[in-house]
Amino acid sequence: MLRATKTIGVISDTHGLVRAEALAALRDCDAIVHAGDIGKPEVLEQLAGLAPLTAIRGNVDKWAADLPDTVVLALAGKRFYVIHNLKELDLDPRSAGFVAVISGHSHVPKSEMRDGVLYLNPGSAGPRRFRLPVSVARIRVHEDGVEGELVTLAV
Repeated sequence: MLRATKTIGVISDTHGLVRAEALAALRDCDAIVHAGDIGKPEVLEQLAGLAPLTAIRGNVDKWAADLPDTVVLALAGKRFYVIHNLKELDLDPRSAGFVAVISGHSHVPKSEMRDGVLYLNPGSAGPRRFRLPVSVARIRVHEDGVEGELVTLAV
């Protein structure tokens, strides 16, 4: 395995709850992305204390009018596209030069490579929904590409 050069911590669907386990899992990341459904501004304050934070608005974030619906993040020479609901993706990530698409919304953790692009949904780190795991994710950014890792939190 190649040596990781940077790590992006990814969290979504907190719905106002920042668990100590999530903060611990994201500590030591070089950057953090919140992929929407934040819930309240205090969530962003806590995450921003760990690393530089990029956040987008989710469908429940009516209070966050100043946050964008999508964002492009550049880290270690790679470009990442962040969108809350993957079903609303209206571009071809590979053609647009993105190595990864980060999303949330479904609460279902998923990390898969498709056509040379990482599609990563960290699942939900907020209140448990149905029998879905409570989780976050990490993206390791290497010179030659990226890899996703899902992290199930013991809660």
